[in-house]
Amino acid sequence: MKESLLIKPMMNDFYPKAVRGSGIYLYDDQGKKYIDGSSGAITASIGHGVKEIIKAMHDQSKKLSFVYRSQFTSDPAEELAFKLNELVGAEERYWSFFVNSGSEATETAMKIAIQHWQEQGDYKKTKILSRWISYHGITIGALSMSGHVGRRERFQPLLEDYPSVSPPYCYRCPFNKSYPSCDLTCATELETAINRIGSMQIAAFIAEPIVGAAGGVIVPPEGYYQRIKQICEKHNILFIADEVMTGFGRAGKMFAMDYWGIKPDIIALGKGMSAGYAPIAATLANEKVVKPIIEGSNSVMSGHTYSANPQSTAVALAVINYIEKHHLVEKSSENGKYLMTKLQSMAKSQRLIGDIRGKGLMIGVEFVANQLTKEPFPTGEGLTNKVIKRAREKGLLLYPASAGVDGRMGDAIIIAPPLLIKKKEMKQIVTIFDEVLQGIQAG
Repeated sequence: MKESLLIKPMMNDFYPKAVRGSGIYLYDDQGKKYIDGSSGAITASIGHGVKEIIKAMHDQSKKLSFVYRSQFTSDPAEELAFKLNELVGAEERYWSFFVNSGSEATETAMKIAIQHWQEQGDYKKTKILSRWISYHGITIGALSMSGHVGRRERFQPLLEDYPSVSPPYCYRCPFNKSYPSCDLTCATELETAINRIGSMQIAAFIAEPIVGAAGGVIVPPEGYYQRIKQICEKHNILFIADEVMTGFGRAGKMFAMDYWGIKPDIIALGKGMSAGYAPIAATLANEKVVKPIIEGSNSVMSGHTYSANPQSTAVALAVINYIEKHHLVEKSSENGKYLMTKLQSMAKSQRLIGDIRGKGLMIGVEFVANQLTKEPFPTGEGLTNKVIKRAREKGLLLYPASAGVDGRMGDAIIIAPPLLIKKKEMKQIVTIFDEVLQGIQAG
């Protein structure tokens, strides 16, 4: 292979060259076949090479691929905004601001939340509270909201100290309690943080409905988000749901917050919105949030060159239509239960697995050195990387995740294949994963 000038995640590592995708499979230039057991970065939710999406891309490209948002609107952008409002299904309408990535979506959510208060003459409410063991993106604003210790470390001097509360991590409760006798201490801690800082300083609280890469799929207990929403409303603080990873059926509902019956004030979307077929993400804000802006400056202070471009919005519309036509939200729920059962059965013979958790086809596996004490592996062992590498060698792609109560000491992976996966393919994932772990245990 000739010299590469491409900056890759690990610059000295070897990466196979992908040349083709079909359904749940990817193929490299040597003809090797891989099961996409992680949908890339939990993105390719409808699989690869879907003809309906390719046709929609081609049809739109023949009409119009780009217009600048301050000069024109377009039918695909307008239709997508209406469709997203319909999918949220709330009594009040949600307005859409289209961007290019999840990081931009959460950062735009932060800006809209702050501007909401500014437009009412309140310039003190500028802080965004968030949780430790969370990830909201890699741009400076999004990283400031992220409680991902490893990713914050290098840029710490540039970041705000927004992470303030513990995650709802029942497997490793930060308070050494058990649900339900804990009385949701992890939720009421938010109120303690608000009282310490002062609600007059706080614009919003942001949370992933289900914690993804930073915690290996942490699902909160029942009642958690109901309590969080009550606390936010009591203290006049907006609630932002980061659905970038969980949205569009990934967790077995169109949006993961639907499990708890909560309609956030602001929603960040991405990944499954276009299923990887085009770069697009969105920030949705309800009428309560948008109204002061419309009646004030009449302009959201944000924007990107490719925001709301017709090519990407047409693709997102086609993907959402495909999800609905093929009932992929329901399939995610059904397939997730099947895959979870198979993984839990396999785990009975595995010493490395401490916990398996998730919703729909977003399943986290946390590894431990001792199942009884839940002791994690030493950081230097690089267990997660071993699992990822050996699985890839066997033709299975998995997604690396962090774990551990401090966000540093812990190993986990995420299994999140395309939503249309078949039972025989899920069995194959479990078989390969089992072989990988058996091989690591054998040394």
